[in-house]
Amino acid sequence: MLFLTAISFSCSSSGDNPSLINIDLPQTVVPEESCGGRIENANPNGDRTTLVWAEEFEEDGAPCVKNWNHETIPPNNGSWWNEEVQYYTDRRDNSIVEDGVLKITAKKENYLSKEYTSARMTTQRLFEFSYGKVEIRAKLPKGQGTWPALWFLGANIDTIGWPSCGEIDLVEHGDGEPGLVSSTVHRANTNGDNYYRRGDQIIENESSEFHVYKMIWTSTSIQFFVDDVKHHEVSYDPNTPFNKYFFIILNVAMGGNFTDNNIDPNFTSSALEIDYIRVYQ
Repeated sequence: MLFLTAISFSCSSSGDNPSLINIDLPQTVVPEESCGGRIENANPNGDRTTLVWAEEFEEDGAPCVKNWNHETIPPNNGSWWNEEVQYYTDRRDNSIVEDGVLKITAKKENYLSKEYTSARMTTQRLFEFSYGKVEIRAKLPKGQGTWPALWFLGANIDTIGWPSCGEIDLVEHGDGEPGLVSSTVHRANTNGDNYYRRGDQIIENESSEFHVYKMIWTSTSIQFFVDDVKHHEVSYDPNTPFNKYFFIILNVAMGGNFTDNNIDPNFTSSALEIDYIRVYQ
C-alpha cells in the first residue's frame, strides 16, 4: 500500500460494468473455521471472484468475537458524532444472531442518560482489506429517525484521524423519502476538511425485503450497486486514502444531522437485519 497524501478524485455516473457473479440466488458459503470469517487457503488473483472472507451468521447468539468488535465508548464527550442520540451497547437486546441473520436493533428506552439504544460493530484489527468486491445482503430498519449504515473506515484512523483516513459508505438510509439509499466516499481536501462525493437511488421494500448492496473497489475507482443496479461511481488517483486498508462497520444510529434530527415520537424499535457479508478479491 502507498502511504501518500490525498490529492483529488472525481465522480462519474458512467463507466464499464464488469462481468459479475450471479448474486440473485447465492450459494450458501460457510467458512472452514467455525465462527471465523477468513477463508482458509484462498488464493485470490485480483479478478474479484475468489472469496477471502465471509460472515454468514450461522451460529445463534452473540456475534462472532473473531469477526466483530462492539464499540460502546462514546468518543465525543459522552456522545457520538453527528448529533446522534443513541447509546451503543454490546447487549443481546441490541445485537444478536438469530435464524441465520444478524439483527442490530435500535430501541427507545432510557439507558445511561440516553433515550435510545443500538449497536455499532466493526472488524477493526480483526479483518482489514484493500480492493475487491463486497456484497452485503440486508434488510433496513423502518421508522423515521433510524439511520442504518454499512460502511468502511481507513485502518489508520487511530494514527492520522478522520477524514484523512478515508471513509466509504456502501449504504446509508434515513435522510429522505423511504427507499432513498445513498453511497458516499469521504476524504480530506487540501485544508484537511471533509470532502465527499455521493450518489443514490430509490428502491422498493427496503425494510420488508432483503436487497444485495454491492461495492466494487479497484486501484482507480469505487462502484456502488443495489441488486446489480449501479447508482454511483467515484474515480480517484493513486495518492488517496483508497489505496490503503479499510475495515467494516455496521450500525444503526438514531436521529442526528443526517435525519435532520427528526425521530418519530411513536418509534419503539426496529432492526437492521444482515443475512451475509462476503468479500471477494
